[in-house]
Amino acid sequence: MPHNILHTIEQNMTSFSKGQKKIARYILENYDKAAFVTASKLGRLVEVSESTVVRFASELGYDGYPSMQRALQEMIRSKLTSTQRIEAAGDKLVGQDIVQSVIQSDVEKLEMVAQEASREEFDQVTDMLIGAKHTYILGARSSGFVAGYLHFYMHLLSQNVTLVENGAAGVLFEQLFRIGPGDVLVAICFPRYSSITMQTVQFAKDRGATVIAITDNKHSPLYQMADGALLAPSEMISFVDSMVAPLSLVNALLVAIGHKMGNNATRTFEVLEDIWNEYGVFGKTNEE
Repeated sequence: MPHNILHTIEQNMTSFSKGQKKIARYILENYDKAAFVTASKLGRLVEVSESTVVRFASELGYDGYPSMQRALQEMIRSKLTSTQRIEAAGDKLVGQDIVQSVIQSDVEKLEMVAQEASREEFDQVTDMLIGAKHTYILGARSSGFVAGYLHFYMHLLSQNVTLVENGAAGVLFEQLFRIGPGDVLVAICFPRYSSITMQTVQFAKDRGATVIAITDNKHSPLYQMADGALLAPSEMISFVDSMVAPLSLVNALLVAIGHKMGNNATRTFEVLEDIWNEYGVFGKTNEE
């Protein structure tokens, strides 16, 4: 996949057919809108057939229009304001069953992760966390919910796990000032990428810690800074960041860690079950 689709279009402009040049010019001038319209609508906008749009995507080296569209979305995702995201989603949702559209979009993201996630990198991240002297988990803004979820279960599996609370840079650094070699920082960040997350990651790297990124793609600035990474799309639906795929990948990570811990994980939960039962944490069921 080309790293910069607009550059690729400009470089190949002279080789395009008349219809393809119409598509190219529209994308170059309106890429924020083109990223969220169907092939059929893009064709109507520039007065060419849908098949011409599909062939244009192939001409650029993509395996179909959806792949080209994802490249556009990845390029602009970190640049759009919330208002622009609402406007971009507007045309896409007109006349659609919103429940069906949103859920179908999430299903597609899950399928993408299942097919494309690197098993080698997944195993590497799992081993990093099991071998960590101390694990710190950071997620700013909407990523904070994913961080909190990961921390909840990691804290049950290990006593050396800290959730880095969101706040001003100074407060974050104070929570991390003991981080060093042998420690792991799990940083969770999706577009629009939080600058405070990047600063905190750099702080941890400067002190010799290992950084694991949970982010959306290899173009993410967080991915470039990480020693290991888990990738899951968070394609926008209006102003909302979809965390379905990232949370599912985190679930897989937790299951893998528990599995590799074997009897250690079993013994931990045996102790917890005794505590929960003794203090009636979950109450009584009708059967009991």
